[in-house]
Amino acid sequence: MIKLNSKIAPITLAVALAIAATSQASYAEEQQATKKGELERIEVTARKTVENLQEVPVAVTSIGAQELAENGISVMTEVQQFSPNTTLQASRGTNSTITAFIRGVGQQDPLWGYEPGVGIYIDDVYLARPQGAVLDLLDVQQIEVLRGPQGTLYGKNTIGGAIKYVTKEMSGDATLNVQGTVGSYNQKDLKITGQLPIVDEKLYVGFGFATLNRDGFGEFLTSALDNQDRENYNKDVTAARVTLEYTPTDDLFFRFAWDKTDDDSNAKGGYRLLPSLLTNAPVPDSVYDSYTSLPTWNKVELEGYSLTARWDMSSNTSIKYIGSSRESYSPTNIDFDNTSIRIFDVPAIYDDEQTTHELQLNHQGDNYKLVSGLYYYDGESCGQFQAILEELGKAAFAAPGLTREVSGCSNSTSKAAYIQGSYDFNDKWSMTLGARYTKDSKDAIVNNGLVLDTVYPESGWIPGYVRPEGKLVPTVLDDSKDWSRFTPRVGVEYQHNRDMMFFASYAQGFKSGTFNPRASIAEPAADPEVVDSFELGMKSEWNNNLRANVTLFSLDHKDRQYISVLPGDNAADLNQRLGNIGESKSDGVEIELNYVATDALSFDAAIGYIDSSFDKVIDTDPTTGETFDKSDRFSVANTPDLTFNLGATYRMYTEMGDFVANANYYHRSDYALFEEDSLLTQDSYGLVNVGITWYSTDGHWSAGLYGKNLSNEEYMIGGYQFVAPDPNDPSDVSKYTPGLGGDNTLIGYYGDPRTVSLTIGYRF
Repeated sequence: MIKLNSKIAPITLAVALAIAATSQASYAEEQQATKKGELERIEVTARKTVENLQEVPVAVTSIGAQELAENGISVMTEVQQFSPNTTLQASRGTNSTITAFIRGVGQQDPLWGYEPGVGIYIDDVYLARPQGAVLDLLDVQQIEVLRGPQGTLYGKNTIGGAIKYVTKEMSGDATLNVQGTVGSYNQKDLKITGQLPIVDEKLYVGFGFATLNRDGFGEFLTSALDNQDRENYNKDVTAARVTLEYTPTDDLFFRFAWDKTDDDSNAKGGYRLLPSLLTNAPVPDSVYDSYTSLPTWNKVELEGYSLTARWDMSSNTSIKYIGSSRESYSPTNIDFDNTSIRIFDVPAIYDDEQTTHELQLNHQGDNYKLVSGLYYYDGESCGQFQAILEELGKAAFAAPGLTREVSGCSNSTSKAAYIQGSYDFNDKWSMTLGARYTKDSKDAIVNNGLVLDTVYPESGWIPGYVRPEGKLVPTVLDDSKDWSRFTPRVGVEYQHNRDMMFFASYAQGFKSGTFNPRASIAEPAADPEVVDSFELGMKSEWNNNLRANVTLFSLDHKDRQYISVLPGDNAADLNQRLGNIGESKSDGVEIELNYVATDALSFDAAIGYIDSSFDKVIDTDPTTGETFDKSDRFSVANTPDLTFNLGATYRMYTEMGDFVANANYYHRSDYALFEEDSLLTQDSYGLVNVGITWYSTDGHWSAGLYGKNLSNEEYMIGGYQFVAPDPNDPSDVSKYTPGLGGDNTLIGYYGDPRTVSLTIGYRF
């Protein structure tokens, strides 16, 4: 087994917690403290209303625009270092597809039909698909990370938690902000944002534009195609936003927003961890170098519209409507074997559309708060991929090629009603009750079969290629199913004094049922996954300069959906069965501290520890029909036992302007990349980041110099494994038998290397 791993000793955890206890964390807000040397007030929207972070009985981290800027954070995946027990990473073969896990709950496979385990939201609009969800930060007010199932207020597919991207509401005079960045690997970014009042205090138009470019961290050393861009891990993104806000009266507010993103970055090539059996190319010297027989181009196109309308019926009651329409289109090239011949190539197309409507009623009385609403979702997720096994076709079938083509759609609707209220019995005790009823309907069609030729998704995919006319493979599944679910939340809060609150809660969430998008026969749908979570927490502030928030949690993850690979008649078969076969359990603690030592110096820390394991994984022997438990072969993927972030910030106020210097160390202990028989395990590692930001005295100019991953750590964030240990000598983890395609396909994808960037901004 390829193992880049060593267990964290208990003493390491003890030391980390001791350091955390004297430091801090959950830094998180763009506003500066109202008084020097004191904690700032942080407001969040975790319960769909604006509240003080310290009064919300939910494990939530909020990172504001100012902190994001002063840490040089430009993409949402970097937020993971501020939130305990959180994994946000770019998935495998593309820059824009997200892999999101919170508290050991998420979804690794981004294929259409599979539902996420962590919900992604932009201004309360749900993003149903992971493609394009690695958002570049543009005109952001704050990012909130809600940990634990959010099934009552946010609905299905938030069984791990939710990530909320909140943009700024407009107000004030006309503004124009221009920001340019240059950096390592020829990074050249330009961001332009601003607002213009059309009617003073009534009608505003806001805009944002960004072009983000960077050369590759590595290159494709060989390619079977001529005139290909050889850059690997490069970036070529253009994004735009336009917002129209109208406040006709003090009681009415309307916002119309449009956004569009085009990501023309190359497909990412993986690093071969084993020499190829079918080519002479050696394992590359750099983990960012690769080989390919596919085109290197890639594309992700996203576009969305949303309308928000709010009516404040009184000082205590408001009605809010949020409607949206989004679509994405992503043709992509993923070379699984990463060689210059067609051993296991997978060109694919993802095509998604969604429409959502939500009507909210918020009310606040003398001793209670109430949030309620109706929700409707209508989505269509379609796609196709071609598993090209050309070398196997030549060897086994004496054919010019061999392709398993899979295509189909997963269309779904979801209707829900929810209500959640908090009641204060007295000035000490309060209670929270919430419930949501959801009804899902899903229609699925899957086409799956073998073609004795090399087939691509469209004509012109490679130079001169013309796709055959007509349908190439049969329809193997055409079915529909409905599910319904009641998800409750119960909590009790105790306000010990003005600065300390304790809370205990039970919450349930579910991930929607689904059909197998790779089905080779007409198999039944998998039922929804369910998570039951218990939390015990404390929110506290001490002497107005130390904030300490602690959460203990325990969750049971039941009816886990999982693909079992079944043996076929020959090596070209991709027989896979989807079913509810697993149960896992996680227990952990999360500590977020923030300590303002002096007017100038502050410290922060975010620590998460989690103990996760599979309790039961029941499978069926396809030969005998007998069931058996294989939980000893399973790991909870993308979930380090220990994560922590320790940081310090120093502010200097001079006649030349204000300077903000910061540094942080982010640590992740070892973790498996796959659930079953993972051959890829990332060793524990740490990232050192530093930055210094300058603000001019007139408030117009700013500049920042930022260094990321200064120790140049190499760490895996994804991979593919299509090999197996040698059955004749399974104890020797250096020996493997070839997998699908007939080669040793064991591939790793890596996080960013050391980078340095300089950002200069001007505010007109």
